Amino acid sequence: MITVYGFSPSGNCHKVRLLLEQLGREYAWVETDSSQGATRTTEFLAKNPNGKVPFIELDDGRVLTESNAILCWLADGTPGFEGRFLPADSWQRAQALSWMFFEQYSHEPYIAVARFICGWTPLDSPRRADLPRLRERAHQALAVMERHLATMPWFTGETYGIADIALFAYSCVADHGGIRLDAYPAIRDWLARVARQPGFVPLPAPDAAAQGLIDKST
Repeated sequence: MITVYGFSPSGNCHKVRLLLEQLGREYAWVETDSSQGATRTTEFLAKNPNGKVPFIELDDGRVLTESNAILCWLADGTPGFEGRFLPADSWQRAQALSWMFFEQYSHEPYIAVARFICGWTPLDSPRRADLPRLRERAHQALAVMERHLATMPWFTGETYGIADIALFAYSCVADHGGIRLDAYPAIRDWLARVARQPGFVPLPAPDAAAQGLIDKST
């Protein structure tokens, strides 16, 4: 049994849920609302001193943090599934990992943060002054992805896998941060391909979005 501590509307947390569902793995989900301080409690910090979700805990007490590290472990360490979500070829595997590093350093810090500011901060928050810069950098990352997808259908080698899951999580909700995908037809086609994969589950909408509070203005 794997126990996942995660916040459902978080793209980083949804990565883990999506792969577990597509693997058909049994797991328990502990909803942990990081926006309400649930990751700063003494009990939580005893398990993950970095105070972030997601992380997974095994029955023997071992803990693994960082969403993309969890994806790698699940894809590589799941009996009967090796090679399905992470290429066996060392070069292709490294290519997939390079896209996962890209996601964490050139993609998520802009698309995810713009989404957070729009969905979880007041309309008069000073953080909204950062949105133009975040959106500019987000479009730079999306342009890199679009160029790749012009010649390749996936980011994990020749087939769908964990690099696609990593990049999908926040790309699919870029509009929540006022980042439109109209100029990226290859990305839109790729998002649709991901959504057609067996076992796919959509990313839940945040409460703010459900209440119509997200400001998508550009």
